[in-house]
Amino acid sequence: MNSTNISLSIVLPCYNPASGWVVNILSETQALMAEMAANEVIEVIIVNDGSTNESYNEIKDFTFPDYIRVIDRKQNFGKGYSLREGVRAASCDRVIFTDIDFPYTMTSFVGIYSQLDDTDITIGVRDNNYYVGMNQVRVFISRFLRFLIRNTLRISTDDTQCGLKGFGKKGKEVFLKTEINRYLFDLEFIFIAEKAGLSVNKVPVKLRKGVLLSKMNWKILLSEGGNFLKIFIKNLF
Repeated sequence: MNSTNISLSIVLPCYNPASGWVVNILSETQALMAEMAANEVIEVIIVNDGSTNESYNEIKDFTFPDYIRVIDRKQNFGKGYSLREGVRAASCDRVIFTDIDFPYTMTSFVGIYSQLDDTDITIGVRDNNYYVGMNQVRVFISRFLRFLIRNTLRISTDDTQCGLKGFGKKGKEVFLKTEINRYLFDLEFIFIAEKAGLSVNKVPVKLRKGVLLSKMNWKILLSEGGNFLKIFIKNLF
């Protein structure tokens, strides 16, 4: 593929994906290309973050088209780390990242894509329907984090953790300055970007029906408390 012709780089962090994940990526990317203009070209960068489950090995049964690249790492470093690696490898300055199962509707994805030329960063924001049917522990954690953000940080949104975001050249440069390796890299990204004066546009997004959210790792959540504290301290200055 000629990298100079690429209109959009899509980065997908991958850790212990569900069965059928490869077929789903091919289906979703083909659906996206059908929504784009004929002269627009995408690349997809999959970053394997040390997957250990059998489902990841489904990749061995497929020959990807030339617009899909895989960065395969044997050690797990975290979603934030993986995304930085994928964004750094992106051929295009226009980047969207989401989860490996494409959990948000195609309308949501296209909504993010359509705004990339109008703002530095475009983020998905979720309404209360996002929490319908969700494990109550996860609901509490999500709402508590949003409460903390809303009441302690000087940024324009409390919904920093939606797994669908896009940006152009300036946003890409800021994203690569983030340092958090796991969950709160999103919050760090938005915090740094707004502090630098970048524009952040918010697009309502919705989960696809039947999407199952991964379980929370309590050890990682506790360590992320320290990362939140670091961002809070930076917010004071």
